Amino acid sequence: MPDPDVARESEWIPFMQDVLKCDEFTIIIGHSSGSQAAMRYAETHNVLGIVLVSACVTDLGIENERASGYYDRPWEWDKIKNNSTFIEQFGSEDDPFLPWSEQMEVAKELNSKLHHYKEKGHFMTSTFPELITFVKIHLK
Repeated sequence: MPDPDVARESEWIPFMQDVLKCDEFTIIIGHSSGSQAAMRYAETHNVLGIVLVSACVTDLGIENERASGYYDRPWEWDKIKNNSTFIEQFGSEDDPFLPWSEQMEVAKELNSKLHHYKEKGHFMTSTFPELITFVKIHLK
């Protein structure tokens, strides 16, 4: 993805549309800032589904997050739900960057299926077999 340090919405959303060609046959998997990008994309585009890993709803008072542009307006939860055939979420209580309450708010607002972990942190490992299993099911 372009602009990996700030993850600006103004760069990521056009990239998802114009380069990645995300459409109604696409499963968007977003981790951290990628989750926010997936949700904002689904506000205005039909996608097969979105998978959110370590998702949040506010900039958490962090200037770099605020600069991304994802948090400067209300989330359009109904549009996200209507434009996605499924919404799956993975979150961990011990995430060092995101309070559990933020992840729970995403799950509540989107009525997503939340895979609740207690010891996965921010999912920064090189393997994530649960995610692979889930995606394989939806590719059939």
